[in-house]
Amino acid sequence: MNEIICPHCGKAFKIDEAGYADILKQVRDHEFDKALQERLKLAEDEKNAAIELAETKLTNRLDKEAAKKDAEIEKLKAELKAADVAKQLALKEALGTVEKERDTLANELEKLKQAKEAAAQLAEEKLVNELQKASSTKDAEIQSLKNGIEKVELEKQLIEKSLKDKYETQLKDRNDTIERLKDMKAKLSTKMVGETLEQHCEIEFEKLRATAFPKAYFEKDNDAKTGSKGDYIFRDMDEAGTEAVSIMFEMKNENDGTATKKKNEDFLKELDKDRNEKGCEYAVLVTLLEPDNDLYNGGIVDVSHRYPKMYIVRPQFFIPIITLLRNAAQNSLKYKTELALVKAQNIDITNFESELDEFKSGFARNYDLASRHFLKAVEEIDKSIKHLENTKAALLGTENNLRLANNKAQDVTIKKLTRKNPTMAAKFEDLKKSGQTDAG
Repeated sequence: MNEIICPHCGKAFKIDEAGYADILKQVRDHEFDKALQERLKLAEDEKNAAIELAETKLTNRLDKEAAKKDAEIEKLKAELKAADVAKQLALKEALGTVEKERDTLANELEKLKQAKEAAAQLAEEKLVNELQKASSTKDAEIQSLKNGIEKVELEKQLIEKSLKDKYETQLKDRNDTIERLKDMKAKLSTKMVGETLEQHCEIEFEKLRATAFPKAYFEKDNDAKTGSKGDYIFRDMDEAGTEAVSIMFEMKNENDGTATKKKNEDFLKELDKDRNEKGCEYAVLVTLLEPDNDLYNGGIVDVSHRYPKMYIVRPQFFIPIITLLRNAAQNSLKYKTELALVKAQNIDITNFESELDEFKSGFARNYDLASRHFLKAVEEIDKSIKHLENTKAALLGTENNLRLANNKAQDVTIKKLTRKNPTMAAKFEDLKKSGQTDAG
């Protein structure tokens, strides 16, 4: 038996080992719950600190990689600009060489004409002198000489005509070459023989699809349910089937211009709308409009300052722009993968938090039930203690009454009983006498 002091009245009472162990277990469960709450709070603080540290590291890494990517883009822009300058210098040098050859041929033709005229004049003077010196020669010889002069004149005319035709043909070829080079400068050597701009771009892509873009999607945009559509959509996937890059293409050639839409800028807003509606990352306008505009003839024009991730290119840069954007996306794909992994980890942390919250809720519910049962048990114990105290008091009162009754019983005598009862006194007296007689 163990003795317990009641916290309410201060009285001590004894309970058996089972009751004592049950009360002790309830007290220990309370201490365990308090320690568990402290451990959960400490774990929550450590988790928040770990998440903040991971976010800081990830932010620093993304900033470094973004700076590196920007440097690579600047380097590519510088290389493209240098290539464009070299191309312009080569074109200028080619034009200068052709023009120089044309001037040289013209000078040679003029000199040849002058030489022929001088030779003819010299020949005529020589013949006149010979005729004057040979005035006595025969008419046959004179006629022979005249025939020779006519033959020489005819040969001279034939040679002049042949040379003239030859050099005129060369001049025409040189002029055609100059015009072709000028046209090449305006259109940058884009050949559109018997085909539209869309067909040209599609054919150029199909030439390289099997080798350069085996997993790519490149089809016409036929979805006009939003009210408008682009010309082509390009999407490329990685080995895992994740989309690496997507491009909305719009093609505009010289025949596409109207009285109100004849500049490249007129199509940019609609192209940006199509890109957003079809969920594409980039937008590219492939155009032959404004052929004399040096800005567009220079190569790939970035108009991201007006519309996000948008470029304007000439047709010969159709494949290079796809390659550049695809390669840039491949370089950033690993960061997208890492970001997805971090998001997945955050989801795991969220799931852990949810499970922890669920555990805490379940534990709190069980604790609440246990606490209520504990309080109910304490109340029952208090009631039992009170009942035992009442029983104890009743037993103590009974014992006192029995003691008093015993004392009273001990004090009872025949004399006291018959003191105020003469009849009973007479009876007992008779019995007493009768007993004495029988004894005698």
